[in-house]
Amino acid sequence: MSETPATQDPSPNELRDPFVRRELKRAAVWLGLAAAMALAVILVQPLLIIFAGLVFAALLDGGVRLLGKVLPIGRGWRLLIVVLLTIAFLAGTFYLTGVQVADQFSQLRATLETQANRLARWLSGQGLMPGASDVSGIARQALSSVGRITSWVGTAFGALTTMFMIIVIGLFVAMDPGTYQRGLEWMVPRRNRAEFATVLDRMGKILRRLLAGRLLGMLAEGILTGIALSIGGVPMAMILGILTGLLAFIPNIGAFISGALMIAVGFSAGTHIGFWAVGTYVIVQGFDGYVLLPIVAKKTVDLPPALTLGAQIMASALFGILGLALADPMTAMIKTALERSSEREAERDGSDEGVEQA
Repeated sequence: MSETPATQDPSPNELRDPFVRRELKRAAVWLGLAAAMALAVILVQPLLIIFAGLVFAALLDGGVRLLGKVLPIGRGWRLLIVVLLTIAFLAGTFYLTGVQVADQFSQLRATLETQANRLARWLSGQGLMPGASDVSGIARQALSSVGRITSWVGTAFGALTTMFMIIVIGLFVAMDPGTYQRGLEWMVPRRNRAEFATVLDRMGKILRRLLAGRLLGMLAEGILTGIALSIGGVPMAMILGILTGLLAFIPNIGAFISGALMIAVGFSAGTHIGFWAVGTYVIVQGFDGYVLLPIVAKKTVDLPPALTLGAQIMASALFGILGLALADPMTAMIKTALERSSEREAERDGSDEGVEQA
């Protein structure tokens, strides 16, 4: 009786089978994408802090590059000069205006509460708003519904810790950005590293230009608003100018908030002063929108206002106040990557047409 030899082919449940290996690779890709999305949702807060640190590093890097055109010294020394100048400016500002700003902050809070109550009573009297008790209930419900993503910035300790981490990350990256860029390139497949390096260089350039334009706009709006409000006799002109300059970092939304603040404070001191505050807001925003921004836009990234506002709404809803502040840099970097991808497709199509014609 002859024995039948055992087959040497792999069984379907063995990893040696090409079909099983191919299907496992496909499943691993989809599982990896799902895991990456879940991990991004869980780690959204640290990722935002890291991105904010990179934005701060780009701001420092822009100052270092600008200083390098004047002082031909090492990068480390230029970075030290930029940091020391920034610290000296902030310390000098708070030293000269600290007591006055602190007093005006308390006055501003009381004034805004009074004006808000007056507006609520007037709207309630016109039947356009619920009563005071209903308003209080709605406010408590809104405050209690703040998501877990934004709750970590609710305390002063959390805000200071976040700011400290952003500054530390920014300083380390600004000291030697080439090392971190090479590290990111190393994580990309070798055939795509050259293109990835090109995209990173463009993103860094666009980000530096965007931040330079934002700083120029913040400085101009803050100074002009403070001077104009002081001339018109609007109370707390200094703190309103500082807040206007700080809120100018967030285009569109920041302008509405600062305008509402100065108009509320202006009408608290009288009708004529209120109209002066309205005129100041219109003139300053008109100068910034029709004179300053078009000049700066020639040297910076071109972001359509509707695109910027939509990105801010989405980022604030998803990531809170930090996402709102970082919406503009995120949009600019995504736009840069998409533009480079479009350029590559155009170059590929052009080369294909050349080959067909040949």
